[in-house]
Formats: sequence, structure tokens, C-alpha cells
Amino acid sequence: MFSGDFQLNGPLSQRRIVVAMSGGVDSSVVAALAARTGAETIGVTLQLYDHGEAVGRAGSCCAGRDIRDARAVCDRLGIAHYVFDHESSFRGQVIDDFADSYLAGRTPIPCVKCNMGPKFTDLFALARDLGADCLATGHYVQRVEGPDGPELHKGADPARDQSYFLFATTTAQLDFLRFPLGGLPKARVREIAAEIGLGVAGKPDSQDICFVPDGDYASLVKKLRPEAETAGDIVDERGAKLGEHRGLIHFTVGQRRGLEIGGSPEPLYVIRLDPATKQVVVGPKSALAVRAARIEGLNWIGGGHAGPVTAKVRSMARPAPARLEGDTVVFDAPEYGVAPGQAAVLYAGERVLGGGWIAETERAELAPA
Repeated sequence: MFSGDFQLNGPLSQRRIVVAMSGGVDSSVVAALAARTGAETIGVTLQLYDHGEAVGRAGSCCAGRDIRDARAVCDRLGIAHYVFDHESSFRGQVIDDFADSYLAGRTPIPCVKCNMGPKFTDLFALARDLGADCLATGHYVQRVEGPDGPELHKGADPARDQSYFLFATTTAQLDFLRFPLGGLPKARVREIAAEIGLGVAGKPDSQDICFVPDGDYASLVKKLRPEAETAGDIVDERGAKLGEHRGLIHFTVGQRRGLEIGGSPEPLYVIRLDPATKQVVVGPKSALAVRAARIEGLNWIGGGHAGPVTAKVRSMARPAPARLEGDTVVFDAPEYGVAPGQAAVLYAGERVLGGGWIAETERAELAPA
């Protein structure tokens, strides 16, 4: 059976590993692998939210049923399990930021904000207080010991790679973090869970945005920020009115469906959201072409790397050849679907160099067809 590599020196029987446990199969397998090394293993779960139906719904994380599942796994493994209430922190750093981003016409990534805040910052402090030698998580990324220290690399399984969501991980955090599942496909992780006899072996994966019941982002934002449901005009690039909308929260850059306007000889896409005027600006697909994106909050973990990079501007996008010029990512070829509020994550091959938040974009001028 796969034993996992926690990259710790010396006898593991003298080490203490804290495992971040969400109640899912991935973190449960990490806890089992850690316990099998002989190290003292402690499972830690952060209670992050309690939103009615979301608490009892399969596919969430860090709430009622999932906390019970994490505790059951720890009981099965014979290890300690602690739950810490961080709802107020999660609300301020993740949920409120999520709602405010939509109000500002941006497309947020709450999973990154969660990793930057409650999951890593808060868990780091807890793990340190518990005297841990490392904090292990179930993320599908790899920690590679490089010539100048630990590096963050993509997960071996492209279908499960989560490096895009961890671009804000700092060098100091990488010193303490461990990702023992990064070299495995998800199917193998479930097999390991079944071999060990964990009750969560067949549990569905959590959805990306755990605190949004039924994936209805607009309803949650409207509940938190009632002013988000302010109607406005749908206009073309010249400002001509083409229709009306129920609120900017229903739209993202690159969206085509749901515009409910007709009469155009070619399909129209959302190319910009203007919170000041409450306008949704639409245009042809060519208007989505971007040559560069200015980023804010750059986190660099690439050491002395210089020269070409690849940039990933959406979680499901392929990294595109680019270069970093100051705070601007310049693409070798026009890139589409680059939305303010999303992240631009930079790579050198499989290695994550860092990334930042897309603040604004520069349109590419395409040659006539």
C-alpha cells in the first residue's frame, strides 16, 4: 500500500504531524497515512460556516456532517481530533469578500481567499501551538525540494491539480506544509481509503464553493448585499442600449448565455461590467481578446527565475505562454476570458512561480479576418 511521503527528517516516531481535515476522502487518507508512519498524528478541523441546508448537504466541507465524518475517521484511526470555530474569520475574509467582489463587478475565487486566510494562516497558528513538525493537507499539488529550498509543483494528475488555488502560498508556509497525495490520481486515493476501511471512501467530492447552497451564487450575494439586485442596462461597446438586466451579480466576463437580447448578426458576450453605471457591456468574441493583464498582490515563490513563463488565468484554462513585466502579464498570443477578480498564476513547466489578482486587462487588437 502507498505509504505517503511527509518529507520529515529523523525517526518519524519522534515527530508530530497535524492534518487539516475537511471530512472528505482526501484529508482522511492523509490522516491515515500520517498515522501509519508512526508519528503522533492529530486531526484538526475548522468549523467555517453554518448555512442551514448547506450544513447537512453532501458535497460541502467544514460544516456539520463533514465535521462528524472527520471525527469518525479519527476515531477509526485512533488519533486525536480537534474542532476550532473560525466562522467569524471565514465570514469576514471569504464570504464578505465574495459578496463585495461581485458588487464591484469582479469574479471572485473564494477558495484562494480561504487558503490564504482560515485554512493556512489560522491552521498554521494552531499547528504551531500544537507543537507540530508539519501541517499536512489533502491538496493535489507537490512539494519538491529544490536547490534553494522547497518548491510548489503541479499535482501529478492533471485532472486533479489544485496548484491554481494555492498560488498565494508563501515560501515560509511551504517550509511547514506537506502534500502527500500530490503524486497520486484520485482513483488511487479512493482505493487506499477502501483498503484502510474508511467510511468516507465513496463520499462525493466537495464542490469548489462550499458555502453556496445549490450553486446559486446570486441568491447568496443578494441575501448578504441586497443592493446587488439593482437593475441596469445591457449596452454595446458604443453605449447603445440593447436590453436590461436584473443585477450585475448575474454576469461574468465571457458569459454568453442569459443575456436575453437578440437582433445581433453574431453572438454577443459579456466583455465588461461597470459597477458605477450598473451597465453590462457586451460585444463579439473578438472583443474578449486580451494582450496583457495588470495584477495586484503578486506572491512570488519562483526564486531567481527570469524569462518566459506560462500564465493560467482561470482554474480550467490551459497555461498560456507569457512574460511578466513588472506587475503586468503580457501574453504571447491573445488570451480570452481574462476577468478582473480572477487570478493569474505563473508557471515554469510544472513549477508554480507565484501569481496575483487580475485588476484590469488590456485589449488585444486583432487583425481583420
